[in-house]
Amino acid sequence: MNITDVRNNFPYLKNGIIYFNHASTGPVSTLVANRLTNLLSEKSESKIDDYSSFLKVVDETKKMLADMLNCDADRIAFVDNTSNGLNILAQSIDWKKGDRILLNDIEFPANVYPFLNLKRSGVEIDFVKSENGIVTADQIINSIRPETKLVSVSFVQFLSGYKIDLEKIGNYCRANKVIFCVDGIQGIGAIRLDVKKCKIDFLSCGTQKWLLGMQGLAFIYIDEDFQKKMNPANVGWLSVINAWELLDYKLELKTSANVFQGGTLNSFGIYAFNSSLNLFKEFGFDKIESVVLSNTKYFISKLKNIGLDCLLSDCADGELAGIVSIKPKNPEVIFEQLEKKKIICSIREGLIRFAPHFYNTNQEIDIVVEELQKI
Repeated sequence: MNITDVRNNFPYLKNGIIYFNHASTGPVSTLVANRLTNLLSEKSESKIDDYSSFLKVVDETKKMLADMLNCDADRIAFVDNTSNGLNILAQSIDWKKGDRILLNDIEFPANVYPFLNLKRSGVEIDFVKSENGIVTADQIINSIRPETKLVSVSFVQFLSGYKIDLEKIGNYCRANKVIFCVDGIQGIGAIRLDVKKCKIDFLSCGTQKWLLGMQGLAFIYIDEDFQKKMNPANVGWLSVINAWELLDYKLELKTSANVFQGGTLNSFGIYAFNSSLNLFKEFGFDKIESVVLSNTKYFISKLKNIGLDCLLSDCADGELAGIVSIKPKNPEVIFEQLEKKKIICSIREGLIRFAPHFYNTNQEIDIVVEELQKI
């Protein structure tokens, strides 16, 4: 499968749209649209309650995701969004007064509020101060205190696109018995992440951005040894081992991550995600990362040529991920002008944020840069 094959699955391209907004919401491919259309037909015409087929899709989807992340499928559970995934972590740890959590001052709020909510239990929150929109692994490590019980960082920062060195943080946290949590939503689907190599204890990630899934579906990854230290704050009928012995009320919890799938899952979201992951798998996970990084570097160089520096202009290749952000004088005006030209990006905190994916082309980047130069 080549880029042209992939692009044929995105009808919006026929409408002259340049979509550089995958850091916000991924477009629906024909693969997803057709899958859901067929599923709706089945649910309304024939296979109304085909739960066994759905479970096979769940297992297949987790297997592909596990291959992407380098973990076992039973370490993954589906949830509804990144925030609630992180709330599962925050509410399932035995906190003591005086425990500290380390965050930073440019985290997306989803990776902040679940932990700020713990202040009512006597937990203290520390924020690492960013420098020029960047927080490095060294800054995180140097800010860890003896009382720090948990560190939570984004794999890729949502404004600048800076990719932090998770392996460096993970090694330090594991050696010092600090819980290491990652919000993966701005990186997974664009670049590779090895949860074992990075020694991640807990990860939460929505599927609606770079993974080209649907809103309302996310997943969590939990390290097996770390899960043994968690006490699930919420359980449901599917959290227990004997779930299908309906009247045998034994609270014997599953030891897999499935313990956090207490009830009905988002079936349509999982079918959609399955279709997108199949596309990723066929094209190749490593190949996707290579093209995303190539696009990122090309975009940055073209912007430099017209006198526009992005936030990561001086960063090394290993610190790039897919997001390219600029800070112009009149971001609202530029955003509106680009939108009129059917160039879709985001405006966040005074920044214009571009996020092309692996199927976007250098030609599209050239058009965007040309329009920016005109403006």
